Amino acid sequence: MRALRLIGDVRPHETGRVLLLQLNLFVLMAGYYVLKTVREPLVLLAGGAELRAYASLGQAVLLVAFIPAFGWLASRVDRLRLLTVCLAFFAACIELFHFGLLARLPGLGIVFFVWVGIFNLAAVSLFWSYANDLCRPEEGARLFPVIAVGAVAGSPVGSRLAERLFAGGVGIPAMLHLAAALLLVHLLLYRLIERDPRLVPKAATRAEIPGPGGFHLVLRSRYLRLFAALLLVLNFAKTTGDYIVARAAKDAADAAARLDPHLDRAAFLGEFYGGYFFWVDIAALALQVLVASRLVRRWGVAGVALAQPLAAAGAYATIGAGAGLTAMRWVKTAENAADYSLMNTARHMLWLPTSRAEKYKAKQALDTFFVRAGDLLSAGLVLFGTHVLPLGLRSFALVNLGAVLVWLLLTGRVLSEHRSLRLKAGDAEQRPDAA
Repeated sequence: MRALRLIGDVRPHETGRVLLLQLNLFVLMAGYYVLKTVREPLVLLAGGAELRAYASLGQAVLLVAFIPAFGWLASRVDRLRLLTVCLAFFAACIELFHFGLLARLPGLGIVFFVWVGIFNLAAVSLFWSYANDLCRPEEGARLFPVIAVGAVAGSPVGSRLAERLFAGGVGIPAMLHLAAALLLVHLLLYRLIERDPRLVPKAATRAEIPGPGGFHLVLRSRYLRLFAALLLVLNFAKTTGDYIVARAAKDAADAAARLDPHLDRAAFLGEFYGGYFFWVDIAALALQVLVASRLVRRWGVAGVALAQPLAAAGAYATIGAGAGLTAMRWVKTAENAADYSLMNTARHMLWLPTSRAEKYKAKQALDTFFVRAGDLLSAGLVLFGTHVLPLGLRSFALVNLGAVLVWLLLTGRVLSEHRSLRLKAGDAEQRPDAA
């Protein structure tokens, strides 16, 4: 309890719930980071950094079908069954990829990359939909920065574990078994929370969520339309930044292989990304533990929502000035650390004053399709900048710098709408006849 209070304002009766939610998010992110580290050598060696960017098209197309299917399921089952069906499906997919790798199926690297991108967004969004369902707006504003520590603690564990396994000669198929097992533990923790009435507030409903689907809910809400535009621009900039790092890393691996023909490029890239992700996650953990709650307490959600675009502006200005791979790695480490800690906290806090249907159905739409739409725009830039008008890494960085300015403007608009929703939600809670 004392450790939690050092991070944020957790009341005694909330301790058990917060600790279990932290643990559950820790397990999910550890498993995801094993998969994330595995996917990089698979996709980079299958087609390079450009193919990695173009994979966003496949993700966006699949999500057009996934969002309505998720909404259909959410309208017909309670939240525990919704969690069970979704997570069991994802675990089964991981095992299928294991068998596909053993059979050496062609093109599996790019298919795996597409799937991991969808799994990550959908599973994390589902967790935060659940947390939003359990917490009232006032509780979420206090507790979400603390719960999010589970994400930034689990991420470095997963990436470091994958790095050590790569360095120790453990094969990718064995790592997939590990990720599937962690996902099943994640599901069991949900069931543990649901079965203990002391952990689930009486006001938290378990019922199904009837009504329109996620896309419809987004289109009819000004707030959610602005939020969708913000996520689109944010992920355009972030994915373009990831392409810059991926291209620089692959160029370094190719250069090293020319000097040493016996070099294992997959291991080279696996170790690079394992170390890169590890330090991103260590920095994110420090920000989450030491900074996030204090920013929220001082400036509200704006304090955490503005951190990443400001870090991104510095990162792309540095790369645009001609930074090499080492400097590029560290400025991108700062930007991604702010994304994985402060910005992620802001993104989930912004859902607190929305309706329950919006928390589940619209959140899946924004956190998956609109995020990947931003990635798809980035893929278009990569296509243009590599085949139509060849651009260097500095030029990509300068385009990103312009996108960050748009991102800052949209953040201001979203925060303004959020304040209005918070006021309306507060008025509704105070009315004696409020539902």
